[in-house]
Amino acid sequence: MRAVVQRVTEASVTTSAGLKGAIGHGLLVLVAVEETDGDEDIGWLSGKITRLRIFDDAAGVMNRSVVEAGGGILVISQFTLFASTRKGNRPSYSRSAPPAVAEPLYRRFVERLAAESGREIPTGEFGAQMWVRLVNDGPVTIIIDSQSRE
Repeated sequence: MRAVVQRVTEASVTTSAGLKGAIGHGLLVLVAVEETDGDEDIGWLSGKITRLRIFDDAAGVMNRSVVEAGGGILVISQFTLFASTRKGNRPSYSRSAPPAVAEPLYRRFVERLAAESGREIPTGEFGAQMWVRLVNDGPVTIIIDSQSRE
């Protein structure tokens, strides 16, 4: 699994049906599933995100997790995170898991994040056209990949 984690002061996601999810300060997580991903990847990535110390403490040092900071987490599925641009100018998405594989893993990832963070996790709509708005705080943007454990 690959995630782009952005510390935000606010974020929201909308589909043609309207607003799907929104948070105030916290984390916007864009996540993609690879066909070889499984429960171990879900556990590792959700744990890494909930414990990632990128919120300021009283001294202004990034030393608190989203849970400690009382922030929200908004999760958006984004298969394009596995885009390969090695050949030509049209990206290949062959590393991204097909929807039948990716969607159940994505849903389990969101459930695990909710359990680990102790809060409800708003999401977009898997496979839908979405419009994401955010105000990146810092800016702080971190890329995490469960296969390389970084």
